[in-house]
Amino acid sequence: MHELSRDEARRLVVRAQLLDADRPGDVVEVAEQLAAIKIDPTATIATSEQTILWSRIGWSYEPGQLRKAVEGDHLLFEHDGHFHAGSLLAARVARMRGRVLRAQATQWLAANARFRADVLAALRAEGPLLAAQIADTSQVAHASESGWYGSNQVPRMLELLSFIGEVSIVGREGRLRRWDIAERAFPADMPVLDYDDAGRILDERRLQAAGLARQKSPWTPVGDAGEPATVEGSTWKWRVDPVAAAGLSDDAGGRVAILNPYDGMLYDRPRLKELFDFEFVLEQFKPKGQRVFGYFVHPILAGDRFIGLLDAQLDKKRETLVVGAIHELVGFDADERDMVHAEIRDLAEWLGVAVVGLG
Repeated sequence: MHELSRDEARRLVVRAQLLDADRPGDVVEVAEQLAAIKIDPTATIATSEQTILWSRIGWSYEPGQLRKAVEGDHLLFEHDGHFHAGSLLAARVARMRGRVLRAQATQWLAANARFRADVLAALRAEGPLLAAQIADTSQVAHASESGWYGSNQVPRMLELLSFIGEVSIVGREGRLRRWDIAERAFPADMPVLDYDDAGRILDERRLQAAGLARQKSPWTPVGDAGEPATVEGSTWKWRVDPVAAAGLSDDAGGRVAILNPYDGMLYDRPRLKELFDFEFVLEQFKPKGQRVFGYFVHPILAGDRFIGLLDAQLDKKRETLVVGAIHELVGFDADERDMVHAEIRDLAEWLGVAVVGLG
């Protein structure tokens, strides 16, 4: 049983997320540690996948490096809204192919058996293809209450077939995804893993990325991976990555990091509150009049504490990063203010623009 102080628990999480002073060297190193990098098109400053990588690697990261790693070197792959570490492909595919879809999705696929065959045949003959290049021959339309899908049924069919490992995303044209059949998208010599074994591998890698996770958490499911731990002042049952725990004495120190709202560090909201005493609410989907801090504020981490929120927006036309506000969750001292301002200037330099409103 590992007995961790609250400071140790926070430091362990920060290090596991590559947000300490010892920065990683490249995209692949980040992906292999974090296991998955969230993709989202919201770009008040930059898209989540780009900001997540910059916040780890820093000034040496260039956006083209991600595309090269995915489409050129095939060291990462895209699935279900994330770029995943290439070393997890076999485990991911095993879970895809053993996946049981919800009843509504299963029924929709059965009702569109001919459409499904048409999509696979088009990809096999002409792929890779964009969704818009595939004919919609659906027999039954999906009633989308959320409005997420339009009247064209091809995107939904491709999504469902990707969930069960029959097709895969193999690249992008801008924000549009290019699809292909699995037998071309996945390596022919890829190991075939047992469904349960694959699940254990993924649990271990989720714990590696988290450093420390609640034993039973829908946010960060890690099963029996790692070793049991307690955290000072917490009644939760924890699992800790033993490699991360062993490395606590080798501390590179902290730094300031500006995090995209979809950063994996922020995903497990209950853990964020329990360990960091930080309640992060994404106000993107709130009416404007109900927002307290801003539409898409970026949390500011200093060492192992969340000290503020950055409300800023990239003005591409004027080539400026416009700082609307820096909300101080705790009063900044002079050093903290200087470090936060320096990180914002570094962010603007990475974007290739000037800063406006920093003061």
